[in-house]
Amino acid sequence: MKRHTSLLMAMIAASIFLFFLLNLLIGSVDIPLSSVVNILLGGEEQSVVWQNIVLKSRVPQALTALVAGAGLSISGLQMQTVFRNPLAGPSVLGISSGASLGVAFAVLISGSIGGVALSNMGYFGEMALTISATIGAFTVMAIIVYVSQKVRGNVTLLIIGVMIGYVANAIIGVLKYFSVEEDIRAYVIWGLGSFSRVSGDQMVLFVCLMLVLMPLSFLLIKTMNLLLLGDSYARNLGLHIKRARLLVIVCSGVLVAIVTAYCGPIMFLGLAVPHLCRAIFHTSDHRVLMPGVLLTGASLALICNLISRMPGFEGAMPVNSVTALVGAPIVASVLFKKRKNELNE
Repeated sequence: MKRHTSLLMAMIAASIFLFFLLNLLIGSVDIPLSSVVNILLGGEEQSVVWQNIVLKSRVPQALTALVAGAGLSISGLQMQTVFRNPLAGPSVLGISSGASLGVAFAVLISGSIGGVALSNMGYFGEMALTISATIGAFTVMAIIVYVSQKVRGNVTLLIIGVMIGYVANAIIGVLKYFSVEEDIRAYVIWGLGSFSRVSGDQMVLFVCLMLVLMPLSFLLIKTMNLLLLGDSYARNLGLHIKRARLLVIVCSGVLVAIVTAYCGPIMFLGLAVPHLCRAIFHTSDHRVLMPGVLLTGASLALICNLISRMPGFEGAMPVNSVTALVGAPIVASVLFKKRKNELNE
């Protein structure tokens, strides 16, 4: 069984390498494999245009997709474990809505008060969006952490998180109503999600933050396995339930907050990948699922990024549209197969 799991892990890791390479090769401009390899190795005899496309566009975009997909998938697994709810995802506690609210304030109010839309400010505007999303996401996460200390039941906390999301969306609706069309369009484009928004120093900071946070999530594997057993049994084994729940929620929330701040709200990956991994590995053991969702989420995000900018599309399709189109059939097929197996038994 362990050998079978290792083989599956190796195959998924190989798919990451393959799809990462395809992300560098395929796009509106065809670049030969030999030229891509030469550019990555520092060769300067290649076309300057090709160098800029590969190094300043495709590599940052592929790295962002890889890291964001892995982070969201880990977050989704943590949320489904702590709430014991198959429909729980990274955005279930309203943290993504908090980031959206922060961006809404920055984008929709800047045009009304300052007279200049952030979308017209180039790099400064992008930095302002990232900072606003971070502030909004962490503000909501602070509220969730405070509330989690006051309530005992997971269901109550889940409902409060959903209500926070509704309130944030209501405020966003009011801001939209009183904003000009150009600002609304900029906000809507941000809300569609994109892996291409992160580049340069932003990309380096984003990748470094995620590479620090994701390994820390693995320290909670034992805690998450105990949470699966139920509160009473876990408490008898010495687990402090409230503290364990808080640690998992904070870890998941920070991952979601950072990904949303840099890439916008990326939907469905965090919900779909944990279900897919349970079906692939036939286990609920987080010692297998955590590395499994990390690798599978990275691979699936690279596939979605590749589809979103396939040749023939002008620019790039919204990532959220692609993640839903790819993820929904996967989850549906997994659930149907599971139901069929239960009936056969």
